Amino acid sequence: MSLIIGLTGGIGSGKTTAAKFFALLGADVVDTDAIAHELTQPQGAAIPAIRKIFTGKFITAEGALDRKEMRTLVFSDDGWRRELEAILHPLIRIEVARRAALFSAPYGIVVVPLLLETGGYREMIQRILVVDCNEHEQIARAMARTGMDEQTVHAIMASQLSRQERLRRADDVIANDADVLHLRQQVDALHKKYLALASKG
Repeated sequence: MSLIIGLTGGIGSGKTTAAKFFALLGADVVDTDAIAHELTQPQGAAIPAIRKIFTGKFITAEGALDRKEMRTLVFSDDGWRRELEAILHPLIRIEVARRAALFSAPYGIVVVPLLLETGGYREMIQRILVVDCNEHEQIARAMARTGMDEQTVHAIMASQLSRQERLRRADDVIANDADVLHLRQQVDALHKKYLALASKG
């Protein structure tokens, strides 16, 4: 595997949809959000540490992370957010590296919402792809998809890099400010670009 793309963007920007389109075109895709969910399911590798540090209040009766309770806590207190990240991020990075080593397509996509905030994947990825949209659209999409209220979405956005900083650090940008066809067309163009880059080794 010579080319790995780090795909990122703010909450509600359309990262998951873009990643699905890349997968349909044959790219290998790993999503760190999906890995985080696996780690925090019943019997997940992160559950013992979460139970120890945050107490059983944040674990459901089934033994999974209580996401709503945890979200309320960590986005109102940076200290607790860092505690949770200290548990999850190293475990996620290990699993991403394991899966990326198995990539067989000409290029792979690693979806990392906090790619630019954590800096933990720079040794693994060759390019940064940012999915971007205006903040009004971002808030509306995030609320519709997750059921979160506007205050919670604003808190999450405040914990992430600004839109301007993400764009400044991007190698490639998808503007997700129209319909899904427009998004797909941009993915198709980048797919061709990444195939060409991968073929150069």
